[in-house]
Amino acid sequence: MQLVEVAAPEEKISSVLIVDDHPLYSDALASALGGVFADCQVEKAGSLAAALKVLEQGFDPDLVMFDLMLPDVNGISGFVSLRSCVPDVPILVISSMTSHVLVASLMKEGAAGFLPKDTPADVFQTVLGEVAAGRKYVPKDYRQARSKAPPDDLLDNVHPKLAALTPQQQKVMKLIREGKANKQIAYELDLAEATVKAHITALLRRLGVSNRTQAALMVEAAHAQALEAVEEPEAISFLCR
Repeated sequence: MQLVEVAAPEEKISSVLIVDDHPLYSDALASALGGVFADCQVEKAGSLAAALKVLEQGFDPDLVMFDLMLPDVNGISGFVSLRSCVPDVPILVISSMTSHVLVASLMKEGAAGFLPKDTPADVFQTVLGEVAAGRKYVPKDYRQARSKAPPDDLLDNVHPKLAALTPQQQKVMKLIREGKANKQIAYELDLAEATVKAHITALLRRLGVSNRTQAALMVEAAHAQALEAVEEPEAISFLCR
């Protein structure tokens, strides 16, 4: 990443967690951040476990920059795990993995944006401004991928058990995949916590799994298989890990 002198965006980012196992690239990102946001506090982690430890130790980032290819990450589940730990913090994925299917999946899972690793510094600055202002960013060439998510009926055909879920159970399942606790699910769906527990018990039985994690992985795998029927099968092996 070639550094250039840029004007700071109007919105301020004062702390950033960079999760990337390549020290030189992490250093380049940190330098670029320092050139845009004066006195920005930067913490670096070379693995998902290291990133979670930094967060557990009390670091409260305004932004997380996340590389998908980490030594202890299997597919997109690493991003999902991190997002569940910091649901209110924007996560900007910066990766050499540039599949349209993958980008669509990341945005669906709540990424604040996506950038290829060869993004020029001036574009990087623009993206920082967008994310700092609370907007999402995807390069123009990838924006059409949002419309290529598999339709629900295709997803149901890939895994018929998903079609057996009631509309309310599907809503609960969506929030489970987002890492929400029962109390949060009850609040978002305006239900009693006991009702949420009953829905979860019923949907686990219908899916034939024993816990929430297995249910979320089943849905993620079904989503990946459905995407294979839409486009770019070479990305599926990564999504299914």
